[in-house]
Amino acid sequence: MRFTGNFTQQEPIPEEAIVRAVEVMRSGRLHRYNVASGETDETALLEVEFAKSVGAKYCLALASGGYAMQTALRAFGIEPGEPVLTNAFTLSPVPGAIAGVQGKPVFVETTADLTIDLNDLKQKAAESRSRVLLLSHMRGHIADMEQLMQVAKAAGLIVIEDCAHTMGAAWKDVPSGRHGLAGCYSTQTYKHINSGEGGFLVSDDPQFMARAVMFSGSYMLYQRHLAGPGPEHYADIRLDTPNCSGRMDNLRAAILRPQIHLLNKNRERWNLLYRTVENVLNGVPGLVLRRRPQEETYVGSSIQFRVVGLHVNRIPQFLAHCKDRGVELKWFGADEPVAYTSKHDSWRYAGHQPMPQTDAVLSTLCDMRLPLTFSREDSETIGRIIRETFEDAKAAQDRGEAIGGKYFVGAA
Repeated sequence: MRFTGNFTQQEPIPEEAIVRAVEVMRSGRLHRYNVASGETDETALLEVEFAKSVGAKYCLALASGGYAMQTALRAFGIEPGEPVLTNAFTLSPVPGAIAGVQGKPVFVETTADLTIDLNDLKQKAAESRSRVLLLSHMRGHIADMEQLMQVAKAAGLIVIEDCAHTMGAAWKDVPSGRHGLAGCYSTQTYKHINSGEGGFLVSDDPQFMARAVMFSGSYMLYQRHLAGPGPEHYADIRLDTPNCSGRMDNLRAAILRPQIHLLNKNRERWNLLYRTVENVLNGVPGLVLRRRPQEETYVGSSIQFRVVGLHVNRIPQFLAHCKDRGVELKWFGADEPVAYTSKHDSWRYAGHQPMPQTDAVLSTLCDMRLPLTFSREDSETIGRIIRETFEDAKAAQDRGEAIGGKYFVGAA
């Protein structure tokens, strides 16, 4: 059995979005502030629609999810060298955003459930005296947000959420990104709505958002932000806030607007794919999947599992033979970064920070995309290939075979 699908092929952009994007291109008015008399720009309309979708007062559309995080940290007022707490298990744009505003990333351990360790968060908050937690809902796994916000409040931490993997998700029906000061989202191709690159920043705080709008490069056109705060909130900052241009343009906004309304439907489609793979892998001795809490509304656009039944030296060959059968898995235990996959000890600009608990989790952690171009039958096939390949590898290990047999090549 071999899978022949493509793990990086996304669905086409909806026809409605294509039509509107062509209209924007024919107009030539791609810049968000370049509008005809009486016309409202696509980006402003997109901001209104996204704010409504998550229940936020304000929304700002930006050039990327990473830029949204940087803008949030700038608008909060991070000083050069100031410590900012974040998950040790995340992807590079998160600590990159902290470094991008000259902050210092301070990593917090990860639990076996792939969420931030609240006990370590308490300790790191006290040790670092940080004012901010940039919380990454990495690979779509949401911590107990009620407990987390209690810890943050007790520690005097402001929470900014990285929701790149949780657009459309929630904790106890509160949308991801709506628990702290601000939420940051991505519309990069592999996220839940697709404009190639792009991002959103949402908040209910008018002064914070006024600073964010100015930082984004609004010039003196902030009143055109229909999902922004009123002009009175700019009076004291408009001449003192640097323009760090990172706006979204009307072309990408036109591509995104119809996709917002498909998000709930697509969440169910993703979750069907997720549950199909999950059902095949559940109960396999040596493979561990996270139990999804009832309080969590998740978007199963990717799936993660831990390969605890194989010695770490055998995992690379397990991955290689899954790939031979057409199934592409990422592994967070590799010594060197591979494409998008890296981990805390490869971000040298953050300095050496021992993370033994996180390292133990990541050494066995596999990750796989589930694009909507897959069918339920595809997910069934993928799950069976992973299961069969793992069971063969485990049997070889249990027989005491050295690495180098049918499934294993290299030194023991």
